[in-house]
Amino acid sequence: MASSSVEVKAPSNGGIPAQVIGVILRSYPLFLVAIAWEAVARAGWVQPVFLPPLSSVLASFPQLVATGEILGPLLTSLHRAAAGLAIAMTVGITLGFWMARSRWAKWLFDPLVALGFPAPKVAFLPIFILWFGIDHMSKIALVAITCVFPFILAAEAGARTVPRVQLWAAEMMGTPRFELLWRIVLPATLPSLMSGVRIAVPFSLVSAFTAEMIAGGGGLGGGLVYAQRFFETQTVFALLLVMLATGYLVDYGLLALRRRLLRWH
Repeated sequence: MASSSVEVKAPSNGGIPAQVIGVILRSYPLFLVAIAWEAVARAGWVQPVFLPPLSSVLASFPQLVATGEILGPLLTSLHRAAAGLAIAMTVGITLGFWMARSRWAKWLFDPLVALGFPAPKVAFLPIFILWFGIDHMSKIALVAITCVFPFILAAEAGARTVPRVQLWAAEMMGTPRFELLWRIVLPATLPSLMSGVRIAVPFSLVSAFTAEMIAGGGGLGGGLVYAQRFFETQTVFALLLVMLATGYLVDYGLLALRRRLLRWH
């Protein structure tokens, strides 16, 4: 006897890939903001000198790229943010691990962390300008002092989750101290460290942009303030969009890196 079979078809989405649909669903608030921005500007509710249409801002990008008003300043800002972040990561992770392993280090540095973490770091910028001038070093120092505290807290919290029995067992088996740190402590603290990285990286961008807006010295922040002084509103909003896109793409990349490194978590 012939058996009858019923073919079940998946619901059609019009040929649009599921990943594209997912991106659209996640990004629809941005599309709504863009539509509202364009509509308000085109309707004349706000003067173009204060809010130009989004379409005219996007149309100005080719000229800004050709004249070097975007790529060069962007690379300058990213260099300052990355350099300060690297310093903060090195100092913060080392200090956090030390505080987790040593009561003396915890007693010495914990009050400084409690005092410095909530402090407005931008208040140190005039001091850094006095010490290092208005070029790269003052901005890098501000980024470093802003980002070091998330790394300290993340490293200390992660290191405290490592069972002491596991460390004692590894020491009893003759594991060198550096190898103990590299093979046991660091992998165990990686989830906490990645959370600290995701907090610190936006801080680094914000600190670099803010320092450039206040002190000058190039970068996207300096270019934005310079354009604002001459009422080049399209350039102001174009640079602002570049800042927003940079932060979004960097955070998206960090999430992808976290998923890749922490598949087991």
